[in-house]
Amino acid sequence: MNLQQLRYLNEIVRRNLNISEAAAALYTSQPGVSKQVKLLEEELGIEIFVRHGKRIVALTEAGATVYTIAQRILHESDNLKLVGQEFQEQDSGTLILATTHTQARYILPPVVQQFIQRYPKVKLGLHQGNPTQIAAQVLNREADIAIATESLDQYEGLITLPCFDWHHCVVVPPKHPLLNEKKLTLSNLARYPIVTYDTAFSGRSKIDAAFAQAQIEPNIALTAIDADVIKTYVELGLGVGIVAQMAFIPERDRHLKMLDAQHLFKPSTTRLAVRKNEYLRGYTYDFIELFAPHLTRKVVDKAMQKGS
Repeated sequence: MNLQQLRYLNEIVRRNLNISEAAAALYTSQPGVSKQVKLLEEELGIEIFVRHGKRIVALTEAGATVYTIAQRILHESDNLKLVGQEFQEQDSGTLILATTHTQARYILPPVVQQFIQRYPKVKLGLHQGNPTQIAAQVLNREADIAIATESLDQYEGLITLPCFDWHHCVVVPPKHPLLNEKKLTLSNLARYPIVTYDTAFSGRSKIDAAFAQAQIEPNIALTAIDADVIKTYVELGLGVGIVAQMAFIPERDRHLKMLDAQHLFKPSTTRLAVRKNEYLRGYTYDFIELFAPHLTRKVVDKAMQKGS
């Protein structure tokens, strides 16, 4: 038995039992992968996969157990490599962030700038996607840290840490009738077409919950995955916008007016997530603390130990 065989097994399962795709991802041949899996089965004395002819169609019960253990072994193998890198090159390496547009556009720039100044030898990567996609990237080791508002705390394989709370605001063109209202209400908003986030992004669940609790049906005219698109269509007069307050920058959004909506929608929480049982490089701890100062190394380690 060797680590390569376990990697082949892991990749086959990741690729929905498609050996050809697993072989391509591992830069090897399909017959080579099949042979190594067969050798592993012979050594263990069990069948890992259910086969129909030459096709793999499922994991056996024993195979599912082997796969779980293989993942753990591969994970610890990667951790050993990280330990070596940490002590050989403490200020260099790679850090991949997976996040949503709102965080990447409005929150992360000053943090990234500080981090790069502190660790110029670390290669920093930024992947954008919806919360489900970025969680999957961290779980699949395609990214090191996930940052989002929605969904991250729903994944068993992640340690999730709350970073900060934020509120939504309403944006409208300069002469919009809502600017003349004494108090912004959900009823007032519902009189106009609304442009806001897609259901998977930026606290949209808080917006829906507020209208549902008030038993008011909003006229959602258009949804988008980022605030810049929402603001563009509000400027065109297609509706009133509901965006994260962090996404409204007065000096840049001069063609819009912002209305405070903290009293209408419950606050949302931005969270950061890393893989369970992960060995974190020193600069990873520093990035986390730059992003959320209360998340010190001690706090992060305590959460990792509790979640392991």
